[in-house]
Amino acid sequence: MSGANDLGPISAVVCNYNGEHYLHACLESLVALGDELDEILVVDNGSTDRSVALTRQRFPAVRVIELGTNGGPCVARNAGMQAARNNYVLAVDNDAVLLATTLQQLKDALLDRPDAVAAQPRSVYADDPTRVHYNGGRFHYVGLFSLRNFAVPIAEAEGAALEDVDGLIAICVLIRRDVFLSVGGYDESFFILFEDFDLSMRLRIAGHALLSVETAIVLHRGGTPGISFRGDEYPKFRAFYHSRNRWLLLYKNYAWRTLLAALPGICVYETAWALFAIKKGHFRAHVAGKLDFLKALPGAHRERRVIQRSRRILDRDLLVGGPVTFSPQLVATPGAQRAAAQLDTLLRVLWSVFRPLCPGRL
Repeated sequence: MSGANDLGPISAVVCNYNGEHYLHACLESLVALGDELDEILVVDNGSTDRSVALTRQRFPAVRVIELGTNGGPCVARNAGMQAARNNYVLAVDNDAVLLATTLQQLKDALLDRPDAVAAQPRSVYADDPTRVHYNGGRFHYVGLFSLRNFAVPIAEAEGAALEDVDGLIAICVLIRRDVFLSVGGYDESFFILFEDFDLSMRLRIAGHALLSVETAIVLHRGGTPGISFRGDEYPKFRAFYHSRNRWLLLYKNYAWRTLLAALPGICVYETAWALFAIKKGHFRAHVAGKLDFLKALPGAHRERRVIQRSRRILDRDLLVGGPVTFSPQLVATPGAQRAAAQLDTLLRVLWSVFRPLCPGRL
């Protein structure tokens, strides 16, 4: 029986695709939690490596759900949430490794803040645990995460023990299953990119509080092969989904007047990103993403109506003008750093001018 000082039993759901080199360490960290977890599920997205076989061999108590095909992490995460038997679910990616105290700290945070429906730990690079990787963030009005403490040494990171954030990063989150399902879970049409931004914004629009537990740590390893930004190249399909999904989340989640206010900055950012796509040889993928966005508009419009009816918080209270967060790979040269700084300044100025056009009341 759960009491007022207990969240009740907790399920862990691990999203996996070809995680042979990561999954073992992730599961070891979860199994080591013992009775803190009522069940552990691995939802597999049609892996072609040995990750499923090795899981069954080494972790016989772990329940494996094989989806058969790779529909993307959104599909696997949603399937895990549906299959979990408890209302609080620890959603974990296969390249995340929890410390012994991480889950308890997340639980304590949610117990301290009953208005909050999700808590995430601070993610650090597994190969450099003195440096923050992801630490939640806010919503930049052009449709990007403005990340907190991104790639900053922990000793220099801002934040107290517990911080309200707008953005959840999907690496590791303790979340209320009923609320997750009530807002529709992850949008499975996204496949990759912006899916956690989109979910976070729907939760915040509906008035739910989200937390970052600064003292809770999760180690983030290499990422999914061929998908993660931490690889050596920027795959073309990633350019496609960046082009497509960013516009989908803008269209679904922003009020009409917000879209009007954000349009100048969106156009500036879009031009800059198109030039980047040309430079990297991915402009065709960029254009294909926009065309696919147009095909997806009817479904997105239906979702938009549902989201806007759920609104409890105004866009002007959620959106920020900066900073724009760039992956270190994209700003590795002095010239790229200057261009990024100029873009950030211009976007801040445009938002300060046009933000008053956002709706001022519900």
